[in-house]
Amino acid sequence: MSNPENLAELESRIAFQEDAIDKLSEQVARQEMDIERLIRMVKFLNNQMKELGGADTAPEADAPPPHY
Repeated sequence: MSNPENLAELESRIAFQEDAIDKLSEQVARQEMDIERLIRMVKFLNNQMKELGGADTAPEADAPPPHY
């Protein structure tokens, strides 16, 4: 049989776990938004690099390494 002290302890643990789960869920949601924002930024920067010529026109990119 369960006594009232054990029941109160279990209720307290559940309350803390629910709070922890809520905080973790909020953190995951924020990280997901951050990741989506960073993906958009990378795509934007890649497009800018392509428009400016990027590494394709840099003479150093086609040159052999100095040890050749």
